[in-house]
Amino acid sequence: MTPAPTSPLRWVPTLYFAQGLQFFVVMLIAGLMFKSMGVGNDAIARWTGVLGLAWVFKPLWSPFLELLRSKKLVIVAMQFTGAIGLGLIALALQLPVWFGLTIALLFVLAYASATHDIAADGLYMASLSDRQQAAYAGWQGAFFNASKFLTLGGLLVLAGHLETRIGVFNAWSLIFVLLAVVLGALATYNARALPGTLNAGAGDLNAAAVARTLREVIADFLQKPGIWIAIVFIVLFRLAEGQVQTIGPLFLKEAREAGGLGLSTEQVGGIYGTAGTAAFLVGSILGGTFTAWLGLRRALPVLILAMAVPNVVFWALSVLRPTDLWTIGWAIGVEMAGYGFGFVGMILFIMQVVAPGRFQTAHYALGTGVMQLGFVISKTVSGDIQLAMGYQRFFLWTIACGVPALLMLFFLRWPKAEDDDAGAPSTRFLGEEAANPSAVK
Repeated sequence: MTPAPTSPLRWVPTLYFAQGLQFFVVMLIAGLMFKSMGVGNDAIARWTGVLGLAWVFKPLWSPFLELLRSKKLVIVAMQFTGAIGLGLIALALQLPVWFGLTIALLFVLAYASATHDIAADGLYMASLSDRQQAAYAGWQGAFFNASKFLTLGGLLVLAGHLETRIGVFNAWSLIFVLLAVVLGALATYNARALPGTLNAGAGDLNAAAVARTLREVIADFLQKPGIWIAIVFIVLFRLAEGQVQTIGPLFLKEAREAGGLGLSTEQVGGIYGTAGTAAFLVGSILGGTFTAWLGLRRALPVLILAMAVPNVVFWALSVLRPTDLWTIGWAIGVEMAGYGFGFVGMILFIMQVVAPGRFQTAHYALGTGVMQLGFVISKTVSGDIQLAMGYQRFFLWTIACGVPALLMLFFLRWPKAEDDDAGAPSTRFLGEEAANPSAVK
């Protein structure tokens, strides 16, 4: 394979910045925006959870993109689609039926973003040699997370600043105009900068052949020894996470008289966009290093316990209800570090236990789809559970939700050739993998 004639630094950063921008708008920004607009936690969790299904089902249509000669065309088209969708959301927020229209447009944005993920990762692999892929993997994660700094640490802070001056709806309309301009500019640049690498095998494929292969891949996946136990474990691993990661930020914004901490949109954005994101990255790198040193099988109980850190932190915050912003910021830093540390366990479990076999890449994609399904299920019901329990009991409940995953460790079937020391090569870029949710969502 011939590497791209132009330097990857001309297009890898902008490609993955655009990828992260779309993802974080749908999965993070939308929920915080709805909270500012007075939408209930149950509706926020339910609808943003449904939007997450785009990343659950993307493995089912990803093979059909191989029928297209140019992944660059798909990428640019999805980026312009996203930019138009963001602009339309800005308009929808000014209409009486703003909520329904916004959800519909976010639905389009989610599926465009999921399709963009497939094409972007495909172009990256097709345009770069194995050595280049490894060399620029850090740039992927860095610029994917740079978009999180922009959306949470920049635009969310700006939104909070504007809410007090021009009103909530006007503020968010302006934010989505800015997002549309940024993504549109990225799409225009990428239309020129992305390599025009063609899929050489596209001419030999047809939809019927792809469908047959997809059926074979799924059948082989479901016939793997112990796969159903593994699926249950994956879903249970994310049972607590999906709930606390959905309700936690809403709890920070909730009025103090309603049991929350009463932070402004600007304050939440500042905490998550700076300390929270940095702590997650550090935790991810440390988790990968720890697992590489100890081996997955021995490290997994510790990683599951680390996933309980966010639940304990939010429970403590709901009991103590501190008012000092520095205290809250340190607590969120600990929460996100624990989250990043523990989450690498699920990535490695799918890589080393679920994916191996003759369809390793496809089975990894299916495994991450199951992982996202577990997150979506728990996210979707989290709002109803929180409203029924209140914040303190809810966060205590999420701690209890982590116990089943620990118990499942006694029932997992590990590959016969599994060697804990084999974890080290697989975790070479594990910190980057965990820091780049696009790879696993």
